[in-house]
Amino acid sequence: MQLTRRAALVGGAALASFACGAHAGADPLHIAVTKGPGCECCDGWAKHLRANGYSVSVTESDELDSVKEKLGIPADLRTCHTGQLGSYLLEGHVPAAAIAYLLREKPEGLTGLAVPGMPVGAPGMEVKGAQPQEYAVILFGTAGRKEWAKFKGLDRIT
Repeated sequence: MQLTRRAALVGGAALASFACGAHAGADPLHIAVTKGPGCECCDGWAKHLRANGYSVSVTESDELDSVKEKLGIPADLRTCHTGQLGSYLLEGHVPAAAIAYLLREKPEGLTGLAVPGMPVGAPGMEVKGAQPQEYAVILFGTAGRKEWAKFKGLDRIT
């Protein structure tokens, strides 16, 4: 019930924000990131989002698990940070290309996107000299969950 109420309250703002962001010269869409204190990979993800045209604010919290619980993020998808874009949730090192899909297609019954774990090469998880790992971007929400695509680094491979 809490997720439905939250979606109803925030949904209109998300649609208005998206519609405004579609016009040339409009303010960029805003992603509010909550992360654990001192986590540098989270800052790297925020940098990736900014480089792809999003406005980003970052808040550190010692109560990250409580935040994720309140938002309804499944325990097995949780990572070191959570982004909120209107009524959508972004868990982990989600590439900007996946976020663009989310905003463009608006899949029914979708709460958000997640990249479980901390795969090397995902946005914010780049390691100089290391080969990027293959990782999945998961769609999750009231309609269940499914793998949307696989990436290697920033490249979509499926």
